[in-house]
Amino acid sequence: MTTLTVVVPSYNSSDYLHRCLDSMLPFDDDLEVIVVNDGSTDDTSAIAHRYAADHAGRVRVVDKPNGGHGSAVNAGLDAATGRYFRVVDSDDWLDRDALTALLGVLRGQDRLDLVVSNFVYEKEGRERRHAMRYRSTLPRNREFGWEEVGRFRPDQGMLMHSLTYRTAVLRNSGMRLPEHTFYVDNLYAFVPLPYVRRMRYLDVDLYRYHIGRSDQSVNESVMLRRLDQQLTVNRLMIEALPSPGSTPKALHRYLVHYLGLVCGVSSIMLIRAGAPEHLRMKRDLWRDLRAAHAPAHRRLRRSSIGALVNLPGRTGRRVSVWAYLAAQRVVGFN
Repeated sequence: MTTLTVVVPSYNSSDYLHRCLDSMLPFDDDLEVIVVNDGSTDDTSAIAHRYAADHAGRVRVVDKPNGGHGSAVNAGLDAATGRYFRVVDSDDWLDRDALTALLGVLRGQDRLDLVVSNFVYEKEGRERRHAMRYRSTLPRNREFGWEEVGRFRPDQGMLMHSLTYRTAVLRNSGMRLPEHTFYVDNLYAFVPLPYVRRMRYLDVDLYRYHIGRSDQSVNESVMLRRLDQQLTVNRLMIEALPSPGSTPKALHRYLVHYLGLVCGVSSIMLIRAGAPEHLRMKRDLWRDLRAAHAPAHRRLRRSSIGALVNLPGRTGRRVSVWAYLAAQRVVGFN
């Protein structure tokens, strides 16, 4: 069995798929790369098949009708043969030395359910790079469980870019990401975690997260046009949150924290949209959270992000937006 499957969901990716795949060269014997061509209309499929021909047994291609990012991840998971699994979006790339370190940790491994590593925001036109690291939160260089996980900063979460799951964990979780829906990476980083018991933090800057393109789903103008999909994912996360006591305490604390980050993003986007209907949708979101999980709602409303995005009145909303823009400048997200 291959050690690691890397799935590359790809839709009209001909301009940057080379960079993504080249970042993993030379393809290790323990590495399987699956390019999922999600109904592209450009040269994505042809590029992927050339890599598969040049690196037989290391690169495979799944051609499928367009179904969106979640559909492509689902297809990659169905096709994966590696004991471990991670996703690399086609406009992002990996650091090859860090990938070598990850493979070194995973070889012969069957106890770890999850390996967490760092990611770096690679924003176009920005020289300074911001890295998301977990040194103050997770033990380094050893196996640990949820009871040893510390508290995350208000701006800190384990995104899809940080996570290498044991493939069986993903399959056992029953995770199937919705089709034709953006922002499903939040479900990928949330739904399987109750099935994770043993973890390791590998303190390397593995994932290079490219942002700044005007057509990206995380670009603010695009997010404002897709608020319905952001809210769909947010509500699916509310539905998936386990009840207190059904999971380890530290795991539940983290799940509530991550849900709060996503509720914060939804809320600030609705504030930025600004129409009365959007403000009503924000109130409805927090009302639905309270109805489903009153203790989580209380905790998040008292958190720094929850308090900030729920400041009353027009002045409060202006303060919320100011804080969001300040964080955007510091961190470099879109």
